[in-house]
Amino acid sequence: MRYFLPFLVLLSIVSSKNTCAQEGSLALPDPFTFNNGEKVKSVKDWERRRKEILEIMTREMYGVSPDRPKKMHFKVFDLDRNALGGKATRKQVTVRIIREGREARFDLLVYIPNQARRPVPAIIGLNFIGNQAIHSDPGIKLTTAWVENSRMFPCASDGRATDACRGVNASQWAVDSILARGYALVTLYREEVASDRKAHAFQTGVHTLYPALQRREDNFGTVAAWAWALSRGMDYLETDKDIDAKRVAVFGFSRLGKAALWAGATDRRFAAVLSNESGAGGGKLFRRGVGEDINRLCTMFPYWFARNLGKYKGKDTELPFDQHFVVALIAPRPVYLATAGDDKNSDPPGEFATARAADAVYRFLGTNGLPDSPFPALNQPLTGQIGFHIRPGGHDVKMFDWIQILNFSDLHLQK
Repeated sequence: MRYFLPFLVLLSIVSSKNTCAQEGSLALPDPFTFNNGEKVKSVKDWERRRKEILEIMTREMYGVSPDRPKKMHFKVFDLDRNALGGKATRKQVTVRIIREGREARFDLLVYIPNQARRPVPAIIGLNFIGNQAIHSDPGIKLTTAWVENSRMFPCASDGRATDACRGVNASQWAVDSILARGYALVTLYREEVASDRKAHAFQTGVHTLYPALQRREDNFGTVAAWAWALSRGMDYLETDKDIDAKRVAVFGFSRLGKAALWAGATDRRFAAVLSNESGAGGGKLFRRGVGEDINRLCTMFPYWFARNLGKYKGKDTELPFDQHFVVALIAPRPVYLATAGDDKNSDPPGEFATARAADAVYRFLGTNGLPDSPFPALNQPLTGQIGFHIRPGGHDVKMFDWIQILNFSDLHLQK
């Protein structure tokens, strides 16, 4: 009976004439309505409906992902117990996957706080420029994968990382603060997993192991590949006695925040999901018709998602699904959506609307969901089982973001 009252609350926001829940004046596909029109009435029902939602989002948007590889090996090639001036133990681990004569590999960089009692909780996330970019630590291996030489990160030479790439992205990774709070930090480089270049899509990394999956309309997209690699990182963490694998949060920013949300939706081992400005295909609703849309995603980045998503170009406001379904797949585990006032592509009100639309699922499953509040003011975080904040500024990860993310993580992951 503990689920009966939340369900009555749910009924008050569901239209009796259609299968759309109302988010303000916006009609959204209802997570509590089965494909056959029946309604979810119990937690057992929800598990069946959750399976339907997972199938919908896999088929229509993210694409299929392989099972856990049968031949996967972990090699710790670096161990420094006095890293970062003695604050951390640094491990570097190669994840090696072999399938049908092909091989893919990527490296994990792991920092474990030396002052914390072990096993410690951890935060795992993908990075943009290579593991060596998140900190100036000279012991970090330079990636051998392609590295972009951009105006923001002018450090690579002919697509290769140089020593100038060390620490160039450190401002987005609050390594010292994460360690001081008692968390291990685990990161891996997107390009070692799967190419983020249109001309090289599906030709590198883990995609080379599963060519048959690219011949489908629900093909193994790059966002799904990044999420799948995060799960392989979790496979390693389950073997590391310094890490409490029951207390691992998955983090991501921008397109890698999309991957973090999908990793949390597809892998229930992640104890929490932390998404920063993930926008379209991540934390924001398409149905608002605001910010980055499906046409842009499928034109600029056609490899990110399954080809099936192309069916919906120009039809954002008519989707039979939306991103509150992804957050519902994470429920009842904690999820945090962070955004920024000037990030119009990410549509901050649309990200808040996603959190609000998923609230009913969280409450139905016995949690406090998202605090009852209108769209919050800048720098005023909302913290429940769903958390949210909007800060000033643009598309970035700032210290303010990390402070709120770590505060939220403390509530849910620290003993």
